[in-house]
Amino acid sequence: MSGIVIAVSRSTTHTFSKLNQDRIQLISGFGVEGDAHLGQTIKHRSRVAVDPTQPNLRQVHLIHGELHDELQAAGFSVLAGQMGENITTRGIDLLNLPTGTRLRLGDRAIVELTGLRNPCAQLDRFQAGLMAAVLDRDEQGKVIRKSGVMSIVVADGEVRPGDLIQVELPPAPHQPLDRV
Repeated sequence: MSGIVIAVSRSTTHTFSKLNQDRIQLISGFGVEGDAHLGQTIKHRSRVAVDPTQPNLRQVHLIHGELHDELQAAGFSVLAGQMGENITTRGIDLLNLPTGTRLRLGDRAIVELTGLRNPCAQLDRFQAGLMAAVLDRDEQGKVIRKSGVMSIVVADGEVRPGDLIQVELPPAPHQPLDRV
């Protein structure tokens, strides 16, 4: 399995959207250099308020560009980085990869998937109805979260638009991604 990086983004402050960049630097164990969520412990403000010592399993947020296509077809205007992701991909079914999957991004950087992004009300403040558009239900009524995946950085490296992504599945048995 392989795909491509179509955009990279970061924000030095806790803004909802992140600005597209020519490149981002991933730092092992910390996240995206210069991003507000960089660190070994959790940086999401609501989670810091509960327990600031939690490990940061949300160092790098990835969204599949196919979600943007789906949202645009439904009448939304969403571009890479605007939903807070650091890396926008194409060609990989991120949501159906198992926990522990490693993605090699470009020549050196590697992230390991930790879980699904749990969408929040900020999506509706960005565009009315967007939160409902990134949630669905399967045949059994279980919630499907479509707003991307979270990961930790396991190998340093620079990531740029156009970089290839190689997928390395963890050993079986595979565990599905759950919200983190």
